Amino acid sequence: MDTQEPVAIIVGAGTSGLAVSACLNRLSIPNIILEREDCFASIWKKKAYNRLHLHLPKQYCELPHMPFPKTFPSYIPLKNFIQYINDYVSHFNIKPVYHKLVESASYDDVAGKWRVKVQNTGGSEEVVEEYSGRFLVVASGETSDEFVPEVKGMDSFRGEVVHSTKYKSGEKYRGKRVLVVGSGNSGMEIAFDLTLHGAKTSIVVRSPVHILSRGMVYLRFAMMKYGIPFAAVEYFMVLLSKLRYGDLTKYGIQRPKEGPFSLKENYGKYPVIDVGTCDKIKSGEIKVLPAVASIRGDEVEFVNGNSHPFDAIIFATGFKRSTNKWLKGDNYLLNEDGIPKPKYPDHWKGENGLYCAGLSRRGLYGAGMDAQNIANDIKSSL
Repeated sequence: MDTQEPVAIIVGAGTSGLAVSACLNRLSIPNIILEREDCFASIWKKKAYNRLHLHLPKQYCELPHMPFPKTFPSYIPLKNFIQYINDYVSHFNIKPVYHKLVESASYDDVAGKWRVKVQNTGGSEEVVEEYSGRFLVVASGETSDEFVPEVKGMDSFRGEVVHSTKYKSGEKYRGKRVLVVGSGNSGMEIAFDLTLHGAKTSIVVRSPVHILSRGMVYLRFAMMKYGIPFAAVEYFMVLLSKLRYGDLTKYGIQRPKEGPFSLKENYGKYPVIDVGTCDKIKSGEIKVLPAVASIRGDEVEFVNGNSHPFDAIIFATGFKRSTNKWLKGDNYLLNEDGIPKPKYPDHWKGENGLYCAGLSRRGLYGAGMDAQNIANDIKSSL
């Protein structure tokens, strides 16, 4: 069994883990990132669709201590963002270790250290390694494990079934009947992309959803910056949405009773940032359907009793976190779903040197704040 001795162990080499490592490196605090994939930022490099752009202006998406190049557009496309992350890792000399699947992490009261056991999946044989460190940072992210719901009869479907992380472009779906299950940002944008490539597109919208434009979100940040109360900002955003998009109930989309940012804070339900999907829905190019009831062959039956044939189904149904399976002895910081129990801004710090980064539902900006808080707290502890 191989034993390593950094001061801080970081689980996950996504943007959150990279930000924590960069902040620690600037303070000359030895750390190690354990990553189960074969690269850093795998969700961006391997599991993102081609047309993806960051939904917020670039000043709200920078990682700590390194701004985006001035030549980058305000809403950064995937290619540029990956370039930025590569440069970030190089600039701060971040060196994750790969193929390290964490099996357990527990605090050793006697030694005053975290013991992390990992399975090295990079070789032909299973090898268990152990790492120990005074501090442990959970940076495995909100988008950890792909989730596909169980649907009666799905095994009988003769077409293609994929999770949204496997979707790159609508090019290969030209002329095909495609059902997108899930009406979050990924689902809505994939549906839009499919129509641009000539697919006959439908999308399942099960729950009420808020739809905002990029401009509305930017305005929200500006209003909050100038101290306008949260409730007033939220009310104004809903009003703007109604003016811009009108009554969408006739197209099968309900608006939630609770405000868009309250839903995000309380339940992790993000508003949809519209990239043109709404216009496609209104024009009939995208058909909105209710929840799926069952599948029989190429026919998908919906809860309203109607059924339609499809050639492919894309599940944009989000992610689950597996932290509760490997993190032992933590009754304070994370709940069973891997989300912090303490409310913002106290969400990032647990007990016995346990921290989490990038789980505050505040995107890249929030992850950067977490990273700096964690690094400064570790520095003061040392």
